[in-house]
Parts: sequence; structure tokens; C-alpha cells
Amino acid sequence: MEAKVPLRKTKSPPKPKQNFPAQVFHWLNLISLTLMITSGLQIYNANPVFGGREGWHFPSLFLLGGWLGGGRHWHFAAMWLFSLNLLAYGIYIFITKRWKHRFVSNSDISALQKGQNVKRKNYAWHRLLYTAIIPILLFSILTGLGMYKPAQFDWIVNLFGSWQALRIIHFIAVPTFIIFAIIHSLSSLKVGGSRLIQSIFIK
Repeated sequence: MEAKVPLRKTKSPPKPKQNFPAQVFHWLNLISLTLMITSGLQIYNANPVFGGREGWHFPSLFLLGGWLGGGRHWHFAAMWLFSLNLLAYGIYIFITKRWKHRFVSNSDISALQKGQNVKRKNYAWHRLLYTAIIPILLFSILTGLGMYKPAQFDWIVNLFGSWQALRIIHFIAVPTFIIFAIIHSLSSLKVGGSRLIQSIFIK
């Protein structure tokens, strides 16, 4: 009789863990961006960037505020939540030195240029995307301030040439955030699978 060889239990990889501040940051970011995008589209409908007042309007399903004034109230309230959340997270990653292993480094750039390890490249792309969105977020705040207080921050308006140019650039932030969210989610799946995404939003 042949001796039965006991089956070895394959150890599943450890479940990714996220620090509580990182989870709070992602949740507040998701909430504030959703509020800003939907209320921003409500503001857009009052005077579309493209085509003037008779230009293309977004369906009411994607709007928040009910009218121009309501959209502005929601938009500016969410802007404070978004900005303070970003500031708090920036202080957190600086104090904890989290930026050393979360943001792109020279070794990541080298891996993308010369590396042969696919997994290592995926990590490098993930960090590059994570880093690239920071200046985009700050840029949206800058253009938003220029639209919010054009008299007090006239230098922001002048920086972009005109009020209309500022509106167009600020509006571009909407598809940019949506595209980033999709690419960032796909990148997270490549790096850590659905377990990584779950660890960000579920304790």
C-alpha cells in the first residue's frame, strides 16, 4: 500500500492593513469629492462652460443643491472638508514619514525604465499614480479659490489669463478625478487585489 502523503495547507497571504488615519482620509476624500463634483455640476448648469447658457446641461440625477445658490453652498462647504482633510493627511504622512514608502522614489522610476519584474513595476506605477494626484488636488484648490474670491485672489485669475480660462481648467478637474479613481482602483487590484481595496474602506 502506498503511504498517504498529508496535504500541506497553503498559507494565504496576510490581509493588507491600513492605518486608521489613512482610512479616515480616504473616506472623507470620497465623500467630499462626491459632494464637490455633484454640486459643481449644479453650478455648471447655471452657466455652462461650453456653449454659454444654452450649452449642454447635466441631468438632475448627477446634481446636488437644487439651484445655483444651493449648489454653491454645498460646493464651498465640501471644499473646506476636502481642504482640511488633505492638510491633516499631509501633516500625518510628514510626521509618520509615511511618504517614504507611499510616494514615488528614484528606485520606482528606475524600475519603470529598466526593471524586468512585472510585480515591481506594478508597485512603481501604483506609487507614481498616488504621487501624481497630489499636485492635481492642490491645483483644483488653487483654481477653486480663484473662482470663489476673484477680487481677493485676482493674481490667480491673471495667472490663467482670464475668468473663462480659469473656469475651463477648474472644470477639467472633474473628469480628471473620475479617470484617476478608475485607474487608481485598477492599479490597487494589480498590486494587492480586492483585499487591498477592502482594507482601505473596511476595518
